[in-house]
Amino acid sequence: MSTRDIEAHLAEMYGVQVGRDLISRVTDAVVDDVREWQQRPLDDVYPVLFLDALVLKIREGGSVQRTACYLALGVTVEGERDVLGMWFQDTEGAKFWMQVLSELKQRGVRDILICCVDGLKGFPEAIEAIFPATTVQTCIVHLIRHSLKYVPRREREQVARGLKPISARRLALAPPRRLEVAPPAVGFPVFRFIADRAPRCRSGAEP
Repeated sequence: MSTRDIEAHLAEMYGVQVGRDLISRVTDAVVDDVREWQQRPLDDVYPVLFLDALVLKIREGGSVQRTACYLALGVTVEGERDVLGMWFQDTEGAKFWMQVLSELKQRGVRDILICCVDGLKGFPEAIEAIFPATTVQTCIVHLIRHSLKYVPRREREQVARGLKPISARRLALAPPRRLEVAPPAVGFPVFRFIADRAPRCRSGAEP
């Protein structure tokens, strides 16, 4: 965004008038912090990583362009959510996701237990190429959304209502699990999902 765009946005959203010179000084002051955040070291292991892209409308050069914003949201060992990074491209594709995953690895990520993604073609292969031991789990919302592509439009609402209880029942039947942290090995902790009342099963399989 240009200083003119920021000035107009502040006036429209908050009703304040801010000079472009002040806007320029503020953005210059925080740009180093932004770069430091983008390049900061990451944890060795993330039990869960969510990868998704949002299509945003961004004004650039006097026109509005549709741009894909790639988001990586990790869940730490302590259970806290952390935005690992944001990247912008014209469109979403598995090839660029592979570059994102490579960058995460270069910043210190050595293992991801479960990676939750949508149904983008080539996405699981891109993840496996960088983190071969990671389990790829398709988001339930995306599973339902992709299922509805094969349903006539007039019947989609009814079918969607029928699919939601199935997903909820499957989650209810899954054995409760806890994350067990073993003593460090080869420099970083080892994690195991332990089923409390049933034998361990692969992610996505019926208990």
